[in-house]
Amino acid sequence: MTNTYDDMIHLPHHVSAKHPHMAVSDRAAQFSPFAALTGYGAAIKETARLTDGRVEMDETMKEVLSDKLRIILARIKEHPQITITYFQPDEKKNGGSYVTATGTVKKIDEYERIVVMNGDIEIPIDEISSIDGYIFEIL
Repeated sequence: MTNTYDDMIHLPHHVSAKHPHMAVSDRAAQFSPFAALTGYGAAIKETARLTDGRVEMDETMKEVLSDKLRIILARIKEHPQITITYFQPDEKKNGGSYVTATGTVKKIDEYERIVVMNGDIEIPIDEISSIDGYIFEIL
């Protein structure tokens, strides 16, 4: 009884003279799964990331913040320690997050409407939600 492949079963393994031998790890890589939807995982992750909505302040609270900024401006040479909480809009989607910065105020630019703190942190005045510090204890 003869099998179909009896004539070549005992032949030596062919080694190509043109192409180098492929490593086992490279050979296995050609059969590995691939990402058919590139970027889909990142898009899902971005969509799931939570953002906060901006809280609108009433006129009384805006007036209190304005008074505190005037106090800081009047006593800026004393380098008082201040904690400012402000809204930072998200660059990729609606909403943002509330950030708290603590330090000394370098300057208040009323034209650009920003507060510059140590470390060159620039805080838009219109985004400030609260200002705290020991210089306000008399209020």
